[in-house]
Amino acid sequence: MSVQKTGDIALDHIINEMVDTVTNSKDEIFQIGEESRSEFEKLNKELTETKKQVLALIDEGDKLEQKVRFSRMRLSEVSKQFQKYSEEEIRKVYEQTHGLQMDLSMKREKEKQLRERRDDIELRLRNLEETINRAEALGGKISVVLNYLTEDFKHVTDALEDAKEKQQFGLQIIEAQEEERRRLSREIHDGPAQMLANVMLRSDLVDRTYRERGIEDAMQEVKSVRSLVRSALYEVRRIIYDLRPMALDDLGLIPTLKKYLATVEDYNEGMVISFTSFGKERRLESKYEVALFRLVQEAVQNAVKHAAASEIKVKVEMKPQAAIIIVKDDGKGFNPQEKRDKSFGLVGMRERVDMLEGELNIDSSQGEGTIVMIHLPIN
Repeated sequence: MSVQKTGDIALDHIINEMVDTVTNSKDEIFQIGEESRSEFEKLNKELTETKKQVLALIDEGDKLEQKVRFSRMRLSEVSKQFQKYSEEEIRKVYEQTHGLQMDLSMKREKEKQLRERRDDIELRLRNLEETINRAEALGGKISVVLNYLTEDFKHVTDALEDAKEKQQFGLQIIEAQEEERRRLSREIHDGPAQMLANVMLRSDLVDRTYRERGIEDAMQEVKSVRSLVRSALYEVRRIIYDLRPMALDDLGLIPTLKKYLATVEDYNEGMVISFTSFGKERRLESKYEVALFRLVQEAVQNAVKHAAASEIKVKVEMKPQAAIIIVKDDGKGFNPQEKRDKSFGLVGMRERVDMLEGELNIDSSQGEGTIVMIHLPIN
């Protein structure tokens, strides 16, 4: 296993452990908040009941206090005029007054205890309310941290992966440039160079034929040389077209695409390529025309080389402020989510679209073909 792969696994392991720890902490804080809320509701009910009892005791105490005052006045009257009352009547008035005073004292004591209980409950309720608010606030902060770990922080891993992919893409571009130079060198050597060398030989043969066999045989050789020159010219034009279609500068995007797709169809026997354009045909800045042409070219080449498609449909819609491209094939398809080796064609397409602030969407699955959708804003 490579060092890079080991580092990725270690980073994922650390992130997962952090996520588990934060998740457990969030659950514990939530549990504390729920228990505090349950206790708050219970104490709130008890506070309501205690307040009712306090009010009831105050009312009973006030009524009892009036009775005590009346009983004291009665006792004072009996005491002053004790000769009018019997000893039994005096004793009853005294006991009644004493009993009322005892009841009043007990009720006032109970009222005091309930007031203290009420104050204690109110204090506990304030503390619980503060705990609940802190638990909710802390839970919210932990949710943000958890979201950062599960979403944003994992984007760091994706960003690192994208950076590595772009680095590989950059190296691939350099390699592709060298390969393109080698390919051009071989094509020019094996094509136009060989043909031109053959033209030189055949031109010498024309002169010898004219001197040895006459004008008619010499003219036949001239026709043969002309055919060689025509073939060499075709090869040179084909190579130039691959490098950059001259029609793109002269005619614009839509005619160049039509010509390109017709050429691809001719070179691939049995393949059907349809092209449809919508909107008003107009010239664009060079950077947009080149980008749109290369995007279609890459999508079509992928369908031809990798998808084994038999039918390709290309649609281009030109809007006032945007260009929309759809390339659909009936090939074998693939999973766009899977990272594939040497899939630098798609990376290059994304890079080109991103540079122009556009959108690239690829809809594909195994055996279901591929749809490439590109939206490019045109300033």
